[in-house]
Amino acid sequence: MLPSSAESALLAWYVAIGADEAIEPAPRDRLVQPPPKPAPPRPAAAAIRVAPAAPALPPPDAAGAEGVAQARAAAEGATNLAELEAAVRAFTGCSLKATAARTVFADGNPAADLMIIGEGPGGEEDRLGLPFVGPSGRLLDRMLAAIGRDRSAAYISNVVFWRPPGNRKPSPVELAQCLPFVERHIALVRPRLLLLAGDTAAKTLLQRSEGITRLRGRWCDYRPAPEGPNIPTLPSYHPSYLLRSPAQKRDSWRDFLAVKVKLEELARSV
Repeated sequence: MLPSSAESALLAWYVAIGADEAIEPAPRDRLVQPPPKPAPPRPAAAAIRVAPAAPALPPPDAAGAEGVAQARAAAEGATNLAELEAAVRAFTGCSLKATAARTVFADGNPAADLMIIGEGPGGEEDRLGLPFVGPSGRLLDRMLAAIGRDRSAAYISNVVFWRPPGNRKPSPVELAQCLPFVERHIALVRPRLLLLAGDTAAKTLLQRSEGITRLRGRWCDYRPAPEGPNIPTLPSYHPSYLLRSPAQKRDSWRDFLAVKVKLEELARSV
């Protein structure tokens, strides 16, 4: 019997991530789902941002608050993506810009139905001025290919636009200063689906205190503006984490399959 399209895609995924040889004497059928474990009831997914469990970003001090106010005013003044990008490049209210080589705004197709938001630029991204172009970006490209997509069918950005020194995590103040631009970015793009790659992106945009291991794989709604529609949103692992923890690639594979199915459902509903 020939393998199904889902089985072929899974095999292609394994080969793409380097799993190209057997290491056990007998094969395992990894497509068989184990019996589900009883799970405690969870609240409905709608409007997570309206009533967050606990703010992920503490209020900034006076100096940080000034940068947040400047960012909010600049973001609100942008009526299209070109104006928003110009506003981000001209912004001096975040200290990250002083140590970065380039502003990293976005890559891909802004008309795509899928928008992916990660944490921030790394060394390669800072050098080239594009998001997800280092090792984690190459893995992301393979993950997209496994569901029949590439960068022409996705739009990619981060929650900060400048590389943190030493590739450290962005501080709460730095995240707060970039957040107005990120929120306006999503509102202008208006994707049908958001994929939040990693702990920092998920906590920042969903305003949750839980870590990515608890948020991952849980659908929720994100509303970029009070008058705008909710956007189905799925947190998942960041590709850089998968490079360090390859055992978690199976969960990411499930997340990307869920994204593919959801996008197909949304396309049919138009």
